[in-house]
Amino acid sequence: MCNKNYVKKAALFFLIAALFFLPVQIGGQSLFAVATNDTKQGVAIEAATLDEKIDRILENPLLKGSITGVSIRHADTAEVLYSQFGDIRLHPASNMKLLTTAAALETLGEDYQFTTEVLTDGELRGKVLQGNVYLKGKGDPTLLKEDFDQFAKDLKAKGIHKIKGNLIGDDSWYDDVRLSQDLNWSDESFYTGAQVSALTVSPNEDYDTGTVIVEVNPGSEIGENAKVTLSPETDYVKIINKTVTTAKNEPKKISIEREHGTNNILIEGTIPLEGVRSRSWVAVWEPTGYVVDIFQKSLIENGVTFAGNPKMQVGVTPGGATVLTSKKSMELKEILVPFMKLSNNGLGEVLTKEMGKVVHGEGSWDKGLEVIKKVVTDLGVDGNTIMLRDGSGMSHKNFIPADDLSQMLFAAQRKSWFPTFENSLPVAGEADRFVGGTLRSRMTAPSTKGNVKAKTGSLTGVSSLSGYVTSKDGERLIFSIMINNVLGGSVTSIEDEIATVLAEHEIE
Repeated sequence: MCNKNYVKKAALFFLIAALFFLPVQIGGQSLFAVATNDTKQGVAIEAATLDEKIDRILENPLLKGSITGVSIRHADTAEVLYSQFGDIRLHPASNMKLLTTAAALETLGEDYQFTTEVLTDGELRGKVLQGNVYLKGKGDPTLLKEDFDQFAKDLKAKGIHKIKGNLIGDDSWYDDVRLSQDLNWSDESFYTGAQVSALTVSPNEDYDTGTVIVEVNPGSEIGENAKVTLSPETDYVKIINKTVTTAKNEPKKISIEREHGTNNILIEGTIPLEGVRSRSWVAVWEPTGYVVDIFQKSLIENGVTFAGNPKMQVGVTPGGATVLTSKKSMELKEILVPFMKLSNNGLGEVLTKEMGKVVHGEGSWDKGLEVIKKVVTDLGVDGNTIMLRDGSGMSHKNFIPADDLSQMLFAAQRKSWFPTFENSLPVAGEADRFVGGTLRSRMTAPSTKGNVKAKTGSLTGVSSLSGYVTSKDGERLIFSIMINNVLGGSVTSIEDEIATVLAEHEIE
């Protein structure tokens, strides 16, 4: 490592020069004058070594009272080039997704696909299916309304015009624990804390599973309620509209939140006439029933009706049921793009349960986390110094040291799946959200744009950034930055400064 005492020695030299008025000249000025002017202008002495440059960045007042773990390695040799609190266990926030992705690629494989099936325990008589229809989910987090439309069309193509039976959603592929154990109540109604089910649906191709998009637009006249629409349309949630449309020059103040333990979505506030819409992804309570409602609508819209008063319910598909139609999801390597680029929490928890199901025959957080821990310890992480509580990083009880995370990123390079792993990472400065992801508006300078490939992370009091960068002289570097116990403003600029120093530094 470089000599960290350089700055202290330089400061001492300036002090001695000032005390004894040494006639040292720099650019026509005394050294004392230069030091004094620089101090007045807040100009720092440029650090020459990597250690000194990073040390100076970490002196930022925003970090006062916090703890920052930084680990930098040479990507070819794993040599640690810099480490501050690298052995201290810290909260990774969404950097936890790096571990989940590595484990999913190692365990499930890049080409892994989820399956959803439509089955029946009855038989077709004429155009009437005499029996129940079962929608069996096996974890696919990419199902959209259009997929249920296609299922309905498939049934119609088989000659089924009417169903004399019930429509049953089967989510038994996973356990019935919907929320990870450390999720805060305040997160439960938002897409970041959506419930996990083996049978779920997403409102669009961001694949925020188990959510519905609630859109609020102004009414046509002052005093009217705002217009509320849902995507996809569903009767599974109840909208409680307490909004008012106000005059054009009035401010907009809209809140959208689901009441705990229910599917009542309360919308309150004011929106000005011709004002900009408000939109929110709201997590539903018990997503399996939500999917059954969506599928029922798709069946009716496509000409498949129900006889009598059928039940729309949750249950288990009986043995011997006949498969009417099925669908395979996109491959895992494609799912990882929205998961990592957009930091999609729901996908992380589905992948965790799926790994538990595939390896241990139990789709639970406990078994899935066992798999993740096994994989990352095989990649060099010390299993005795980490704590894993979920697959997304939402938990404030996940712990891993920065040195262990950078070690895992080093070992991952040796795996056949590494190109897929690297491709899933957000890329600094790239405007396309499915390329730049959460880094699309960060580090846009030439030295970092397209160069820094890293996973972001953010929780209350926590910020993180870990990944890869190539230095000025072409050396590939690995870094992990985890900042914990932050109060006040954002500290992402500090992470960006460190990554920029690495991009612009010449490794000796």
